[in-house]
Amino acid sequence: MAQDRFKELEALVAVVEGGSFVKAAEILRSSKAAVSRSVVELETRLGARLLHRTTRRLALTEEGRQYYERAKQLLEELEEADGLVSATTRRAVGLLKVNAPLTFGVRHLAPLWSRFLTAHPGVELDVTLSDRVVDLVEEGVDVAIRITRLQDSTLVFRRLASSSVVLCATPRYLELHGTPRSVAELAEHRIIAYSYWAMGNTWSFQGPGGAQSFNFHPRLRANNGDTCVAAALDHQGLIFQPTFLVGQELANGHLVRLLPEWQGPELGIYAVYPTRKHLSGKVRALVDFLADAFALSGDWGAPLPAHAPEKPVL
Repeated sequence: MAQDRFKELEALVAVVEGGSFVKAAEILRSSKAAVSRSVVELETRLGARLLHRTTRRLALTEEGRQYYERAKQLLEELEEADGLVSATTRRAVGLLKVNAPLTFGVRHLAPLWSRFLTAHPGVELDVTLSDRVVDLVEEGVDVAIRITRLQDSTLVFRRLASSSVVLCATPRYLELHGTPRSVAELAEHRIIAYSYWAMGNTWSFQGPGGAQSFNFHPRLRANNGDTCVAAALDHQGLIFQPTFLVGQELANGHLVRLLPEWQGPELGIYAVYPTRKHLSGKVRALVDFLADAFALSGDWGAPLPAHAPEKPVL
């Protein structure tokens, strides 16, 4: 119904500005009969004659003149509104709501926000950090960072980087409790577990001869990766954590990678958003920015130290 009324307004304005139904049909890329029908339906709906029609010319009635002026104004305002939204969609402007895992958000995203805001002064950022998986549509999130083995999804996503999950502990813990030489020997050790681990109380490895799994009962469980790492750095047990979280501690010798021949899963780091259709400029700008930033940072899945340094850092 609203679309029919819009066509009626367009037809009347085109007839007046074109001076004939033939010219109006050319303007609207329609037929003369369709334009004429729209004007007749408009007059019928209003119960008023808007045009004087003769074989030689068309002229507005007084009611028609008043209606034409208002109709033209409405169409111009609608075109202006369309242009405003279209321009806003193309530009990176407005409030941008971002969700990310807590540790990754603090360690790897927080240092980037100033650069992004400087590059896009029309954007306002609202960043929330949480390790739970949020519903983007229900919670009004524009972009979320997910670190997972993302497969089928109703969401649109772009891979930013990857991170391997590795088994590690401190040199001091290994000095006190021994170094495991096989997946089976993990049962002899204290385990520090991450609550949101997708496989629950099971760690899975790929290595010589295929796959092996280890089922555990943790000494400590936490829903935050930094808490797990802090406990491990206090020599409390083994952790199975992604390299984006423990890479620095492995590089400086505070942690040691164990069973390097047994590989943990590789996790993708993704920017996810609800839809690709009519993607806003602010979302496109952020996803492109993050892809560029992490491309320069390299892949957190790079080979890591597999043994303790000569002088352990305690």
